[in-house]
Formats: sequence, structure tokens, C-alpha cells
Amino acid sequence: MSDLFAAEPKKPLAEALRPTTLDEVIGQQHLIGPGKPLRLAVEAKTPHSMILWGPPGVGKTTLARILANSFDAEFIPLSAVLSGVKDIREAVERAHAALMRDGRPTILFVDEVHRFNKSQQDAFLPYVESGLFTFIGATTENPSFEVNSALLSRAQVYVLNALSDDELKQLLARITSGGTLGTLEFDDAAVDTLIGYADGDARRFLNLLEQTRTAALARKVGRIDAAFLGEVLTINARRFDKGGDAFYDQISALHKSVRGSNPDGALYWLTRMLDGGADPRYLARRLIRMAWEDIGLADPRAARVALDAADTYERLGSPEGELALGQAAIYLAIAAKSNAGYKAYNQARAFVAQDKSRPVPVHLRNAPTKLMKELGYGHDYRYAHDEPHAYAAGETYLPDGLEDIHWYEPVPRGLESKIAEKLTFLRELDAAANDNQHD
Repeated sequence: MSDLFAAEPKKPLAEALRPTTLDEVIGQQHLIGPGKPLRLAVEAKTPHSMILWGPPGVGKTTLARILANSFDAEFIPLSAVLSGVKDIREAVERAHAALMRDGRPTILFVDEVHRFNKSQQDAFLPYVESGLFTFIGATTENPSFEVNSALLSRAQVYVLNALSDDELKQLLARITSGGTLGTLEFDDAAVDTLIGYADGDARRFLNLLEQTRTAALARKVGRIDAAFLGEVLTINARRFDKGGDAFYDQISALHKSVRGSNPDGALYWLTRMLDGGADPRYLARRLIRMAWEDIGLADPRAARVALDAADTYERLGSPEGELALGQAAIYLAIAAKSNAGYKAYNQARAFVAQDKSRPVPVHLRNAPTKLMKELGYGHDYRYAHDEPHAYAAGETYLPDGLEDIHWYEPVPRGLESKIAEKLTFLRELDAAANDNQHD
């Protein structure tokens, strides 16, 4: 009787087609092309520690394996998701054994290195320093934030890019010419659909092709069109990590599109994030923030529109409530812009944080008791409503020594242009009142 568990499992297409040399790699030519850093390292046979930073499915693990083969090094892979300090110790022992046995160098590859905590990352340092192994870490997150500085200072960071449409087409051409997909053919619309679904991820692209091949065999279909793909493929969310670097890049792009008065850009990034699984409530909060930071008093209705959109989403939920968020993003983008209030608040806050505790001027103090009145609290306070223009010209409202501060300077846009006119008029009244006092 045959042993069912002795058989080797069939490799997924992405694993079966993994490149084994730099020349087989599609993409990342800025790193592996002629005269580029990783190509030069291989040609010079000089391994060095590095961090490979890029989105999923762009070749980080593949490049690490190729480098190990090129340097004839022992390759020890670890996954930061599954491994702990015990696994790190075992890897160190293996590296020692390889060195003692035949003088062979070791490359220690840590996938998703950002998931190791600081103490786990620190465990590599003595062995990187001693040269026991060359460290290669792979991460989808910004190493500046996720890799501790000591390890980062000992490793060169290389940025890998998502594969372009043309590069994915090269990959498809290589697969079809090699007969991996049999006689299966794809029309142009189907190719474009697959590339769109892959979102620059070669592994996802190969998995989609594998799903397509399986479905085509089951249905006895020889030519694939976009309609067939729509029926048979299970599509995951686009490349997006709710807590990762791509998340903050995209919210930054949304904010800058609103600030730059580009409604199409604002809509694109908003819908990209919704499509990727971002919490609509988070996006609603960010829209409210944009209304106060970048529009402010140039158009006070913007804050109300953002708040109403947030309330609408709470009442309707997804997907209906997302329409309100979309229209709020459009309104914020086309509204008059001013950061005058934002700047004034930050300047005042910074000043107060470093300044001494100045007393409230006596004429502005509250005087609820007889003693306070006898001490002069509130004495000589001028009630603005009883003054011409409802303004006590020449009155001061800041502590002594701060009378000339003007943090808020409105911009000549939207409602703030009217505010600027009023402030100019009031300052003229102050100047006239002060002149009269000095006469």
C-alpha cells in the first residue's frame, strides 16, 4: 500500500516558477541591472547585510535566495511571524557549524523582519558585527519606523518596486511561451484585467493565472476573456495594509489632493482607501481635520459639510454612506483654502508652552466678591457693546508685554478676505484711540 503522506505536494505556480538567477528576474532593474548595486555585489562576490523594502510579491525572498546561491552561502530562512529567540539561536548554531565544517559563509534571511520586536532584532547584532552571517531582512513596512536603528545602521536599505504593467506582461509571455499554461490563450482585455487584479504583485498574478487555468480546464475553455475572469476569479482587496506604510502614504495623498484643490485626486485616493478596506469612520475624521487645517475660516461651511458627511455615514453605513464622504471630499477640495487659523493656533500653543505664567490684566479679571472689587478686579473694563461699532478701541486683552502680537493673519481668499477687511478697520480704530491718548 502506498504512503499517501510520502508524496511531494504539488508546488504552486509562483513557487515552481521562482527565478534562480538574476537574469531570470523580471523587474527591479534599478537594483539588479548592469552596474547596479546587487549585480555588482554578485559579480564581486562580496555579500553585505541589507534590508529589502517593498510591497508583497515583488521578489524580496527570491533575491535573497539568488544572492545566497551566487555567494555559495548557507541559506537560513526565518519568518518573523513564526519564529522566536529559540529559532534565532538555532540559526546561529547552524551558521557556526557551516563555518567550522567547510568555512562556508551564511546568509540569514528574515522575512517580515518588522514583526520582530526590538529585543529580537537586537539578538542579531553581535553576529552581524562578528561576520558570522550576512543578514538580509525583508519588510513591507518603512524600515525607518519598524527596524531598530542599531540594526538599520549595519544594513543597506534597498527599495523594491511593484511590477509595472509591462513587466507583468513580460512574465505572462514567458509563462505562455514555456507551455506552463498549455494551449490557453488570453485576449487583450483579459490580460489587462489580470494585470489590474494583480496590482503590481507578481505572486498574486501567478496565483490568478493558476486559478484561471484550473477553471478553464473544468469548463473546457481554451480562450480567456474578461467576462470569464469576472465569473471564476476570487479577488482579494488591493495592496493595502490598514496599519502599514501604504496606508499612511495614501491618506497623505488624499490630504494633499484636498489641500491642492484637486477634487479628482481627492476622490481617487478616498475611493482607493475604501476599496482597500480602510475604516470609513477614520476617513470621515480625517476629512473633518482637513476642513479645519486647510480651509478654516476661509469657508466655515466646509467643517459643517464634513461633520454632516460623518453623521450621514453613521446613519446609512456602507456603501450608501460612502457617497456622503465622497461629496465632502469634493467640497473640501474646491473650497477656498486658508491655514491662517491653523498657523495661529500652533504659534500660540508653542509660545504658551515656553513662556512664563503671565497674570491676567486687572481690568479683565472677574470680580464676584467685594474684596476683589476693592482690589480693582474688573475696574476700568470697557463693555464692548456700549462702544461705537461695538468695539472698545484701544483696549488690550493680552497680558502686559504682548500687546503687539498678531498670530492670526487672514488670507485674501473666501470669507477670510472679509475678515481681513474688518481686522484692518478695527486696528485703525485702535491706532486712532491710542493717538488720542497720547495727545
